[in-house]
Amino acid sequence: MVKFPVKLFEYMGKELFARYGIRVPRGKTAATAEEAAQAAAEIGAPVVIKSQVLTGKRGKGGGIKFASNPKEAQELGAAILGMTVQGYRVEKVLVEEQLQIDKELYVAITIDGSAKRPVLIASAQGGMDIEEVPEDFIVKVYIDPYLGVQPYLAREITRRLGLSGPPAKEMQRLLPLLYKIFKEKDAELVEINPLVISGEQLIAADAKVTIDDEALYRQKDLPRVEERTPLEKMAHDAGLSYVQLDGNIAVMANGAGITMGTLDIIQHYGGSPANFLDAGGGTGMEGTAKALEILLATSPKVILINIFGGITRCDDVANALAKVKKEKGIAVPVVIRLVGTNEEEGVRILKENGFEAYRKMEEAAAKAVELAG
Repeated sequence: MVKFPVKLFEYMGKELFARYGIRVPRGKTAATAEEAAQAAAEIGAPVVIKSQVLTGKRGKGGGIKFASNPKEAQELGAAILGMTVQGYRVEKVLVEEQLQIDKELYVAITIDGSAKRPVLIASAQGGMDIEEVPEDFIVKVYIDPYLGVQPYLAREITRRLGLSGPPAKEMQRLLPLLYKIFKEKDAELVEINPLVISGEQLIAADAKVTIDDEALYRQKDLPRVEERTPLEKMAHDAGLSYVQLDGNIAVMANGAGITMGTLDIIQHYGGSPANFLDAGGGTGMEGTAKALEILLATSPKVILINIFGGITRCDDVANALAKVKKEKGIAVPVVIRLVGTNEEEGVRILKENGFEAYRKMEEAAAKAVELAG
């Protein structure tokens, strides 16, 4: 079963921050261009208009714009609403006051799976491309869950960030609050990037909050957010476990373990998977055909199918592929590893329809990577 941690939209995260006493910019959400103009008039221009999608790199994707007056806010709101950012359609924007930015910091609390405890990560170099900041400029401190972020720990982090004066006191106030949110809301991640020094204040200019989906029964006051992309929703409705990724080799396999193994071996040979799609152990011909249609909708360079037939019959997979080719057409190369129940019949059907089948997963993955260029 694929785990779907619940991410909150930026405006939801900021509402949560504000309830705990963390400063956020004045802002309002808007679902239409007219609402964006009205929000800009109420807040007072200049404003920033931010697409509300559950992904990063919004600025680079054109999902963040700056407006100097309400008329411009309406025009930019119209341009952003309805656009697609990193595969997500923008249905709402956040209109906020533009901040005086003296310096950008980064701070987050998440779980370190190896250490099996929370870790606080901070840097004096916040903003875009935080993942490219050298390790020497990252402060990483493990948190004892029984003690939390005590004043001495907040002071130590502040010192290592090089802060002094009012911003240092603000940081010492903020860090325990951030951990309180993390603990009380069963979070897997609470992140502020950037955390802006504006005069003597620290203001959360962004908010990223991810909640453990298995703890939602305890979090009745938190909104429920549908994170799946349209294709992920389509797959879910068809009873398939599917997650979009950023590569160009579409993947289908029958079982979570074999699917993860397929993704790993693609990367081993230098390729990049476009998705995780577990068609399950008993998917018949119709389910397999639906899975193939979903893969084709992503416009991959290659499709790699990895079937170890037990409950899943190889001839069903082969017939589904032949059906999709005949009815929909398949314009990209398809590489198939087919082993197991009714294997010989499946291979025969594939050959009759112009497909070659491999017996070894390594050979199939290497071929798919080669075809993807």
